[in-house]
Amino acid sequence: MVASIEVGEEPEGVMLAKDHAKAWVTAEASNLVHVIDLGQEQVLADILVDARPRRFAAPPDEHEIWVTCELAGKVNIIDPNSYEVTGSIAFLPRGMRPEQVTPVGIVMTKDGQTAYVALGRANHVAVVDVASREITKYILVGERPWGLTLTADEKKLYVTNGLSDDVSIVDTDKLQTLKSVRVGQVPYIALIDD
Repeated sequence: MVASIEVGEEPEGVMLAKDHAKAWVTAEASNLVHVIDLGQEQVLADILVDARPRRFAAPPDEHEIWVTCELAGKVNIIDPNSYEVTGSIAFLPRGMRPEQVTPVGIVMTKDGQTAYVALGRANHVAVVDVASREITKYILVGERPWGLTLTADEKKLYVTNGLSDDVSIVDTDKLQTLKSVRVGQVPYIALIDD
């Protein structure tokens, strides 16, 4: 260990800035996002967000940081310069109750135009236009999707479904699930060896 930096309760998600100068860290039980200066090994900011922040994504230029807030059913959008929440996106697939929408996993395309958000107990993945922040589609997948992984060509999205013990394979051109493949119990995330 080279350093220990105190953050809020239940640190969960971590994202490094492209230049590796900063790290973004979620503290689930504290409803905080911490910004850490890795050179100085100290917290630069504590940002209050909606309930139970989990995972991060950002467009290529990192002009904004997206964080899923599981118990709020939202994504919060943070300005990386002011360290303030500047917007949010709420999710509610048709036929679902708000308390069923528990976003965890999030991934953006390399061009920063599209975000995919795993909605947990709502059993859907939301497709979001990043520029407009509009939800363009909800894709039905397995039970309690948590993790999202895009292939290198971004033609397929692999979705790990924690309660149905399977991985859904989504065609990102057609925006539909091709099939779900049984795996071991409670899958959480998929890695792709390209």
